[in-house]
Amino acid sequence: QVQLVESGGGLVQAGGSLRLSCAASGRTFSNYGMGWFRQAPGNEREFVAFINWSGIGTYYADSVKGRFTISRDNAKNTVYLQMNSLKPEDTAVYSCAADPKYRRTVAGGSTPSAWQYWGQGTQVTVSS
Repeated sequence: QVQLVESGGGLVQAGGSLRLSCAASGRTFSNYGMGWFRQAPGNEREFVAFINWSGIGTYYADSVKGRFTISRDNAKNTVYLQMNSLKPEDTAVYSCAADPKYRRTVAGGSTPSAWQYWGQGTQVTVSS
């Protein structure tokens, strides 16, 4: 089992930036593919970004492509989400997820229910 704890959320003006972190503990971090998801009030949880075990393979939702960057540091057991050019529609609770079946590729991993381990989430609010 792996435990995930997110941090870095907050209130930012439109056009600003935030960097989210997700610290993992419990198992070998490099065994897991990692994902970021978000859920806005009244909406279902949606996929944001994915990174494979090595950090070489990444994949983004169209809505964040070119603005968000996912990365990981296996030595620190941490995955990051750098969010630039934030928009009010990016406002949501952001959660990280881990699953060993996505270690190499995210195929099928855009569905939240497919992921095994979740953090508690961190709130991101973008004001206009």
